[in-house]
Amino acid sequence: MKIGILGAGTWGIALANLLCISGHDVSVWSALPEEIEILESTHIHPKFPDTVLPEKMSFTTDIQKVCSENYILVVAVPSVFIRSTSRTISPFLKNGQIIVSVAKGIEESTLMSMTEVIANELGDIVREKSINIAALSGPTHAEEVIRLMPTTILSACPDLETAGIIQEVFSSDCMRVYTNPDIKGVELCGALKNIIALASGIISGLGYGDNVKAALITRGLAEIKRLGIRMGCKEQTFYGLAGMGDLIVTALSVHSRNYTAGTLLGKGYSLDNALKEVGMVVEGINALKPAMKLAEKYDTELPIIGAVHEFIENGGSPSEAVEKLMGRERRSELHD
Repeated sequence: MKIGILGAGTWGIALANLLCISGHDVSVWSALPEEIEILESTHIHPKFPDTVLPEKMSFTTDIQKVCSENYILVVAVPSVFIRSTSRTISPFLKNGQIIVSVAKGIEESTLMSMTEVIANELGDIVREKSINIAALSGPTHAEEVIRLMPTTILSACPDLETAGIIQEVFSSDCMRVYTNPDIKGVELCGALKNIIALASGIISGLGYGDNVKAALITRGLAEIKRLGIRMGCKEQTFYGLAGMGDLIVTALSVHSRNYTAGTLLGKGYSLDNALKEVGMVVEGINALKPAMKLAEKYDTELPIIGAVHEFIENGGSPSEAVEKLMGRERRSELHD
């Protein structure tokens, strides 16, 4: 299969490496000439210095070339660049292509998921050229995928044939792929779990223990599920790989940018200094305002997400935020 990866960040490169080793013809695009120059000359990504990428993997800054020569296009840019990237590729798409979003976020101005942003930006092209759009999501750290460690992921698309094609293409000895037609639920989980991971990191930074982390993850999932069901998503999705699975790995792993940023915030770093220390996009920060807008739109209580939003937006003491959450009105767990 001929596959184009749009974005040369850690996740895009990890997937490109996996697909290339699996025998696919993979080309990686970046809008940054210096990034492509390094990859072409060394076949090593700066974030993965111990991994030499396959010689047959190609790199380009030519967006028309990567769009016109590949059947599957994997959009692996940060969520804030999904719309502009979709606009850039729209003139060069071919009939019957599959676009796979691996970004996790919600657009603040429209409250659209990443695949909805792509479809909205492409407009009539989706119908005219029979373009299929899907999401690939789950408990997947690039740092492990690049090392070909066992991983599972979801191919989410309402069109089951398209979901099955993606499942077949991305499956390998080290990647097990499941399908799920509930793309809205899968993408909601992917965006909001990053906020819970921020909270988990803050708890670590404060020096709290595993008891409260376990409670945070459990109640965080309850919040995400509560909102998702009101949005028409399938409940089972929240207990699967995109929900519980991705939440666990993001909220507990040292590989998680969101968890790391939260830990620094809990230790007293300013937001700007924490983001500089992480050195990569922290999607949980970008998801806070859209999450609160969704909570208002669907009249849904999100106490943990709301506490993180309040702390990030207005400052204050994270330990006081924890105390406030612990002192909320007593209720049954079955309230949800």
